[in-house]
Amino acid sequence: MRFRPQYVLTAVLSLTLAACGGGMVKRVSEPAAGIQQLTVANDGSWDVELRLRNYSSMPMRFDDVSLRIKVGDEAAGTLNAAPGLSIGPESADVIKVRLQPASPARIVVADALAGGRSLFYELEGTVKATPEEKKQRSFEVKARNTLNQAPGLPGVLR
Repeated sequence: MRFRPQYVLTAVLSLTLAACGGGMVKRVSEPAAGIQQLTVANDGSWDVELRLRNYSSMPMRFDDVSLRIKVGDEAAGTLNAAPGLSIGPESADVIKVRLQPASPARIVVADALAGGRSLFYELEGTVKATPEEKKQRSFEVKARNTLNQAPGLPGVLR
């Protein structure tokens, strides 16, 4: 068998090209938001722990959150925050937002707590986030879920 340098060169070039193509693809995915915990304060206001999820393959800085919240069939108000929080790729973090809810929404939450029932909620609005090394973008967010009373913690839904 005779040595053929062109085969060696072709093999080396193929391996080099294959090694170059294995880099991580950076993609920006829409973030999500949900309520992790809702605590009713003594003055009737709510402390809402809002979980922000970054589904992108790169870090994103969450600059502004404006989400209308509805409990049961009642509008409660708008969760507004400017967290300036950086969340790593495919990770989540929690921010706390205080809300003075509308009276009908207070009644819905008080009723769910008194009866030990789950509470249906909806979030709808925008989250402004800045992907790493890119421009800020505004993302539409819609979420629907339920909260349940936290055992042993009066006035707390999770």
